[in-house]
Amino acid sequence: MLFSSNTIGVEISQQGVTCALTGGTPASPRVERVGYAPLAPKTLHFSLREPNILEPENFVASLQSSYNLLNSRAERVAVSLPDSVCKIMLFDLDSRFKSRSEALDLIRWKLKKSIPLETADTHLDYQQVAVRENGDLALLVAIASRTVISQYEDLIVKAKLSPARIDCNTFNICRLFDRRISLQEDCILVSFYGSTLSVVAFVDGTPEFIRSKELYDTHPSDSRFYMEINSSILVYKERFPERSVRTVFFIAQPEAVQGIKEMLLEATGLTAVLLETKGVVAPGNSAPADQSRLFSCTAAIGAALRHS
Repeated sequence: MLFSSNTIGVEISQQGVTCALTGGTPASPRVERVGYAPLAPKTLHFSLREPNILEPENFVASLQSSYNLLNSRAERVAVSLPDSVCKIMLFDLDSRFKSRSEALDLIRWKLKKSIPLETADTHLDYQQVAVRENGDLALLVAIASRTVISQYEDLIVKAKLSPARIDCNTFNICRLFDRRISLQEDCILVSFYGSTLSVVAFVDGTPEFIRSKELYDTHPSDSRFYMEINSSILVYKERFPERSVRTVFFIAQPEAVQGIKEMLLEATGLTAVLLETKGVVAPGNSAPADQSRLFSCTAAIGAALRHS
């Protein structure tokens, strides 16, 4: 089955706006074109609570410039933001619910002491990922500020585009490599993308543990980087001691690959397998084919695949 139309993913980072136009089939996706436009300094300040876009006119201009490079008539876009703009968690719910609205009420009640947002300003979404042996429901929950998300939506519309979905980089990275991950019974995916280090553990393709950390001004060779990886692995093992991880995947910018691979060997005792964007999407005639350029489009491509 071919995609009904080419789809567009947009990644927004501190440095600029990346757009990716995809096509092909769900089993064999293709990236047709990519566009990038830098953002002026201090245009953005990523935050969970406060409005992120400090210079709206600069933001709209960069988004339009990046989009125009795609030479596409499609207006619907799926948007990927850094993990620091939302709060992601996995937790178990021992209560049953009859509807989605009832489930959201139960989640809000359970999280009322830990949600760092005003209830009225909280946008909350969830996905049931598993049923535990004791009957509890394992839920993947994402929380964001309505004020923050609305600002992005309003300015994307001002750029004459239609925001179909907004979520975070880690989700979109996992989506891009889903076919490879789902082949493993148990595995861990470690990604260092932008300034975010994420550790996600999967069982039969379903996320069981997730932890992301912003490491601003931290180089992958720094000791803090290793400490964060090691800490996440230890927390996961303590939470699920019965699990025996056999495969570790990782995603990193090309120049950091060897250093992170060595850290993962020390932290897990396993030789980690590098996942590359160029290995899961075919390049069209007008798209880059090398990993060094495709890597910076990873989240945008993953977002486009959700939109498809």
